[in-house]
Amino acid sequence: MATALPFRIGHGFDLHRLEPGHKLIVGGEHLEHDRGCDAHSDGDVVYHSVTDAILGALAMEDIGQLFPDNDPKWKGADSFVFVEEAVRRMREVGYRIGNMDITIILQRPKLSPHKAKIRENLAELLGCDLDQVNLKGKTHEKVDSLGENRSIACHVVMLLVKD
Repeated sequence: MATALPFRIGHGFDLHRLEPGHKLIVGGEHLEHDRGCDAHSDGDVVYHSVTDAILGALAMEDIGQLFPDNDPKWKGADSFVFVEEAVRRMREVGYRIGNMDITIILQRPKLSPHKAKIRENLAELLGCDLDQVNLKGKTHEKVDSLGENRSIACHVVMLLVKD
């Protein structure tokens, strides 16, 4: 790991195709939809992005290096295990969550009814307070694969604070 700075900032991003016959899991919540993420694991773009934001802030390997999509061990895995490992590594080197800003890009279904529960899931999983988790849902105004409901994406900006 790099120098122990008082603050570290990380960015996470993920995108998955939406296909019929798959579940749509977003921030640990199953959203009713006619499509879901075509992915090696459960395809939770929020948990994948949070994992990469933490690991990136710490200048560690990314999610693809730690949990490769060609390893059958991770086939269908619940993505909370990826976040748990990132949090374990974060604590091991003496950092905690400062705050995070999450943007989920999804044409449908609407995220508004699920935002509170997704924030609660994240706060519990990350061991932080709800006011440290900001969550926004955006559409892509019917432009490209995101706007045509053929994919879902997520960006996370994370601030870690040295204990």
